[in-house]
Amino acid sequence: MLIIKGVPGSPYTRKMLSLLRYRHIPYRYLQHGNGHLPDLPKPKVSLLPVVYLKNKEGGIEALVDSTPIIRRLESDYVGRSCIPSDPALRFVDYLIEDFADEWLTKPMFHIRWHHDADADMAATILPYWGNISAPEEDLADKKRSFRERQVSRLDVVGSNDITAPVIEASYRRFLVCFEELLRAAPFVMGARPGAADFALFGQLTQLAHFDPTAVAMTLENAPRVYAWVYMMEDLSGLEPSDSQWRRLSGENAALKNLFAEIGKTYVPVMLANHAAILAGKSEVSTIVEGQPWRQITFKYQAYCVQWIRQEYEKLDVDSRSCVNELLADTGCEALLA
Repeated sequence: MLIIKGVPGSPYTRKMLSLLRYRHIPYRYLQHGNGHLPDLPKPKVSLLPVVYLKNKEGGIEALVDSTPIIRRLESDYVGRSCIPSDPALRFVDYLIEDFADEWLTKPMFHIRWHHDADADMAATILPYWGNISAPEEDLADKKRSFRERQVSRLDVVGSNDITAPVIEASYRRFLVCFEELLRAAPFVMGARPGAADFALFGQLTQLAHFDPTAVAMTLENAPRVYAWVYMMEDLSGLEPSDSQWRRLSGENAALKNLFAEIGKTYVPVMLANHAAILAGKSEVSTIVEGQPWRQITFKYQAYCVQWIRQEYEKLDVDSRSCVNELLADTGCEALLA
């Protein structure tokens, strides 16, 4: 049985748990801090969730990157796939998944720790998930130190007084785009969920349902999205078929609008970070929505750009043409150069 260790406040933990339920993959969930198996190996990087799978030698390996884990599970477990069969749609799914994982986490972290009400709630509730029976005096100390540490890391994701309006406006626009998509189909990938749906769900478990400021934004701009998060929690009863995948050959104005939003924010930051890494710089400097954007560089996000381009290069001529048409004039085409 697959073992996964995480916490409710981790978007990526929620992403993977929802996917495991949908795919009918048996799992054992260890709440970080409340469950431990002594024989499990440590991951190379201390991140959550940790998914423990058998390696080729028959031993156990600890994995933390949700995107390749999802692809690994596709080969290990047959049926109820979350990866579209059509190559062009598969690429679209991959790109939106990366946007959710690498950009939506910015408004999630920013809103949670930039606003006092949100920071106070997160610093109060999150420590309970590590030890629900901890003494109050211990939790008080943890609340204070935890909040101070997280607030001090805001600049890591590019959050500051100048970028705050940019980040929050991008979340509002995303909500409007997603609300429009859900009017036509219950998932981004059509009448059945793709990896992108689970990635969006993970971030929205925090943005739409936990942090007070973000919850208010969601209810104001996209009540349908708020309801969708509840629906995504457990899709084990859904019976998917190949005919339920989204068709890219028809009208895709709502999907194109989402990519136009992705092109305004995620793309310039990802490209600037990629260029900064190649130049050996430690800081990213670019313009997003007319405002200066600065943050430290992330090697992983530079790899993300490379992986997106590799996925694009795998496409056959017809699939590439379909993707090019969808992404034309959205700003996302710059990622594929």
